[in-house]
Amino acid sequence: MQRNATTRYPILLVHGLFGFERIGHFELFHDVKSALKSAGCRLFVPHLSATHNNEMRGEQLLSQIACVLRGTGAKKVNLIGHSQGALAARYAAALAPNVVASVTSVSGPNHGSELADFLRNALIPGKLPEAVAQNVATQFADLLSLLSGNVALPQNALAALNALTTVGVGQFNDRFPQGLPPTWGGHGPGQVNGVRYYSWSGVVPQSTLPALDPFQDICRRLSQYFTTEPQQNDGFVGRFSTHLGQVIRSDYPMDHLASLRRSTGVNGPSPDPIDLYVEHARRLRAADL
Repeated sequence: MQRNATTRYPILLVHGLFGFERIGHFELFHDVKSALKSAGCRLFVPHLSATHNNEMRGEQLLSQIACVLRGTGAKKVNLIGHSQGALAARYAAALAPNVVASVTSVSGPNHGSELADFLRNALIPGKLPEAVAQNVATQFADLLSLLSGNVALPQNALAALNALTTVGVGQFNDRFPQGLPPTWGGHGPGQVNGVRYYSWSGVVPQSTLPALDPFQDICRRLSQYFTTEPQQNDGFVGRFSTHLGQVIRSDYPMDHLASLRRSTGVNGPSPDPIDLYVEHARRLRAADL
């Protein structure tokens, strides 16, 4: 592939809830990294807690941005955050706009997740189900950290859940409103404090036929719990809830998990989700970022 998407600043791919860089030979961002590297981009995947609140993960991201700047000699970085990773990226940009060139939200819950609301309401605070869910989810996150070599990172599944609800993200947005649209479903300011803001996301394809992709089947089932944005969500986040800065598009035919991997088979979404990252790198390059 022609190396025509080399950005001025390095790109950091920021994972979301239960995310990681690598476990064994499996890389969460494998398809994205492969495509962007082939296009000439410098890439890094920071190590963040698999489960924690947005501020804790944002502080971890700030620390690793500093490491990237020292190691590369670059003055700034481009942050591309998937899911909750978008909130960590927003936090970092709000606190240190001098070292962040751009924030791009991919399927990010920038106004909260109705799925998180459903789970939060189902787990009564202080009761046994909440304690059990917290213990199981945190132990799972600890296992992911162990397998990925990040055992030193703190994990708190309940803090992560609370941080992803509409109330939790609303409180986060009160403190860090950069890039948010002034009206529901609109575009936000494309540039704040010298940082460019972008977003894109999808809507899980609805069909009466069984999904051939098991992950799409999961997202399709989860989409049934949405009431504010029914049939206008990716299974984890509502379409308009993802809007931030310049909204490239929020109704690509893809579920929440599909925005991380390349399409397979003849019935895959079009455009291919991974091609969107390369197209965006070219967009950043054109903006001298």
